[in-house]
Amino acid sequence: MELTLTVPAAVSTPVRLDSFVASSSCCADMSRSHLKATVQRIFINGRPAKLSSPVQAGDRLFIVWAEQIPDAVIPEAIPLRIIYEDGAVTVVNKAAGMVTHPAPGNWHGTLANALLARWGGLSVAATATDSPGGLPRPGIVHRLDKDTTGVIITARTAAATAWLQNQFKARTVRKEYIALVAGKPPARSGDIRTWIVRDPRNRKRFTAKSTGGQGKYARTLYHCIACYGPYSVIRLRIKTGRTHQIRVHLKQLGCPIVGDTLYGKKDARFPDAPLMLHARLLRIRLPGRTAFTTFRAAIPPQFLAVYRAVRTLFPRIEMPKTAIPPSRRYS
Repeated sequence: MELTLTVPAAVSTPVRLDSFVASSSCCADMSRSHLKATVQRIFINGRPAKLSSPVQAGDRLFIVWAEQIPDAVIPEAIPLRIIYEDGAVTVVNKAAGMVTHPAPGNWHGTLANALLARWGGLSVAATATDSPGGLPRPGIVHRLDKDTTGVIITARTAAATAWLQNQFKARTVRKEYIALVAGKPPARSGDIRTWIVRDPRNRKRFTAKSTGGQGKYARTLYHCIACYGPYSVIRLRIKTGRTHQIRVHLKQLGCPIVGDTLYGKKDARFPDAPLMLHARLLRIRLPGRTAFTTFRAAIPPQFLAVYRAVRTLFPRIEMPKTAIPPSRRYS
C-alpha cells in the first residue's frame, strides 16, 4: 500500500514521522507499532528517510508498507439476503460491493466474514480450502466479482464443500446471468470460446486470446433478449468460471457492460449506474441429493431502475433469429 501526504501548516514544530502518520486522520487505524512492522520505504521530499526522521510543515511524505494479514477470518454481523439454507448449505443473493472472501485489500466486510457470524463461529468448512493470501475461505466454493450481484451457494461443512466443489470441477453446474450492455451483438445468439490471460498493460484486467498456448480456456453462451436503441439486454450462461470471464467476453463482442468502467467507459446517460451484471440462476445438486435444485436471485432495484429507464427512452428492437448448430446453441 502507498500513502502520499503533505504535513499541514498546523504542525508548528518538528515531530517524528511515525508519530505524525499515526495521528493523521487518513491513517486512523495505523498505530506506530503497526507502521513499524509493515513499512517498506519512506521518502521525505523525495529523499529516503526513517520512521524516526523529523517532519515539519510543508514536507511531502511518500510511504510504502505491506498489508498486515489478519490471523483469522473474523465473524462480522453483516446482513445477507438468504435465498435458501439448511444444515449443509447457505444460498445468498449477494449484494453489489461485497467481496466473496478475504484477500489483499479486502480483509473485512466479505461474504465469508458475514457467513461466519451467521453460522455462529468458525465453520468446519473453513479449513477445507486455503487461499493464496494465507487465510481460509470458509464455505466459499465459487465466486462472484465484487460488483456482480446475484445467487451464490456456500458450504457449511467440509463434506458439503467437497460435494459442491466436485460439481463445479465437473462443470455440471448451470450458471446463468443477465446483463445490460452498450451496443448490439453481431448475432442474436452465440458461443464465445477463447483463452483468457491477464492484460500486460493493466494488471487489474484480463484479455481474451483466440488461440491457446497461454491463459485459461473460457466459454460463454449468450442470447440477446432485446435491443433498446444503443443498449441490449443479454442472457448469458458460462460453461467455465474464469475471473472476469463475462466482462472480458462481452467487451470482445463489442458490448461492454453498462457500469463496467474497467472494461468499458462511464456511460454518458447513466454515469452512476452500477455494474449491470446479475447472476440470476444457479442449478446444482445439493449434498446427498440426486436431483438438481434451481435457485433464482431477484434482480436488485438499482439494476431494474436503469433497465426501466432504458426501456422508457428507446423502443424495443427484436434481434433477427440466428441459425446456430445445436452444439453451439444457448440452451
